[in-house]
Amino acid sequence: MTIRLGGFYPVIGTRDIAAARDFYTGHLGFAITFEADWYVSLHRPDAPHYELALLDPAHPTVPESHRTPLTGGLLLNFEVDDVDAEHRRLVGEAGLTELLTLRTEEFGQRHFIVGGPDGVMIDIITVIPPTGGYAEQYAEGHLPG
Repeated sequence: MTIRLGGFYPVIGTRDIAAARDFYTGHLGFAITFEADWYVSLHRPDAPHYELALLDPAHPTVPESHRTPLTGGLLLNFEVDDVDAEHRRLVGEAGLTELLTLRTEEFGQRHFIVGGPDGVMIDIITVIPPTGGYAEQYAEGHLPG
């Protein structure tokens, strides 16, 4: 038997809840569904099933042995229709730190990565048809483009 889900979303540990909230609402279009000084729940108004939460890892609901923000290596993917426009907006206009320059990948993505709060990497992606041998690596029915 598999688990029956009513929802699924990442919770990011951050010591600066307000800065993280402002980043995800200001740059990535999330809206607040619940807010406390130690926890913020977010969703996308245009797609409410896309959720994200922010948690102060020092809060007592976190086991004491895990009360550090362990976001190093965390990469959040955001698929968009026009990655070039988002690059102009986020890097060119908003001045976010670009960690990986805008590029086209043979495996089926045009993307770039910016730095988010607490070391989280934000990968902005437009899915494109793969080239070379990558097309045959997709499972049946999942080939992009």
